[in-house]
Amino acid sequence: MASSPITRHRLGLLSSPFLLFFVLFHYHVPAAEPIRLAGIIRKPSPDIANIFREAPAFRNGDSCSGEERIHIAMTLDSNYLRGTMAAVLSILQHSTCPEMVEFHFLWARFEPDVLSNINATFPYLKFNVYRFDSNKVRGKISKSVRQALDQPLNYARIYLADIIPSDVKRVLYLDSDLVVVDDVAKLWKVDLQGKVLAAPEYCHANFTQYFTDVFWSDRELSKTFGGRNPCYFNTGVMVVDVDRWRQGGYTKKMEEWMTVQKQKRIYHLGSLPPFLLVLAGDIRAVDHRWNQHGLGGDNLEGKCRSLHPGPISLLHWSGKGKPWLRLDSRKPCTVDHLWAPYDLYRSSAHYFEE
Repeated sequence: MASSPITRHRLGLLSSPFLLFFVLFHYHVPAAEPIRLAGIIRKPSPDIANIFREAPAFRNGDSCSGEERIHIAMTLDSNYLRGTMAAVLSILQHSTCPEMVEFHFLWARFEPDVLSNINATFPYLKFNVYRFDSNKVRGKISKSVRQALDQPLNYARIYLADIIPSDVKRVLYLDSDLVVVDDVAKLWKVDLQGKVLAAPEYCHANFTQYFTDVFWSDRELSKTFGGRNPCYFNTGVMVVDVDRWRQGGYTKKMEEWMTVQKQKRIYHLGSLPPFLLVLAGDIRAVDHRWNQHGLGGDNLEGKCRSLHPGPISLLHWSGKGKPWLRLDSRKPCTVDHLWAPYDLYRSSAHYFEE
């Protein structure tokens, strides 16, 4: 049964969109100096009601009559709020029908400051907030290679079908460390061809690395991929047929693998491997333009990533580094300047290095 959401619905006014600029971007990016910061985002000061600027309001274009509502799900917490705000702005700004976009935010606990910031920054946004019960996964999470991957909220995407309302038949799940630079309706309308999920798929990646030797040496476990041609796919950008997910019991299937993981240690990477175990080789692949991924690089080692060749509809700072940290430290990677125009944080002062 779906959780009871906090809902707000208003309409907006027309505002000129920002310009996305691609300056100095070929395919070579200089390395950044290492950044050693403990937090992800500065916590709001008690005396500051809203640490983000109010975003422009966006109105539907003339062609939007009869268009279906687009449901977008994202997790929500104070540590990544700055990224979420930028992602939401980018989606609305590049949508032909922004008033048809409805957000479904999942959080692990009620955070009044987070909610008040969303209300103040996007006063015309239609959104719902649902509580994800962390107890669902606390006994199922095993320590992974990065602490961020161990957070219960990272597993909320597995439970989407149980949380959002039953009348929502399809949902687009997005991570908070990305910006969309194209009309999100194009991704939303992808033909699933009878599959439960569509996502960017990477069959050139070494699939065996996502699981341990314990997994591959166990014939009973490894035969789960029998009859499939499994490929890695990114779970930070997914179109999900929620009805088919519910009917197929996919949440339970992933929970079963999480239980095996607690017993035998068959993988290292948080919530990704359960998706691969259940669905790899049986999804609808979407164009890679919808996941220009890996832009996070590695802050600790000072590694920057280049843009991959080809058209771009979505920029994704997956990896250890986040653009807002590097911009604030004045040690940005070149690609971080593509995120900066969507940053609504009040004290941000971004610049281009000479």
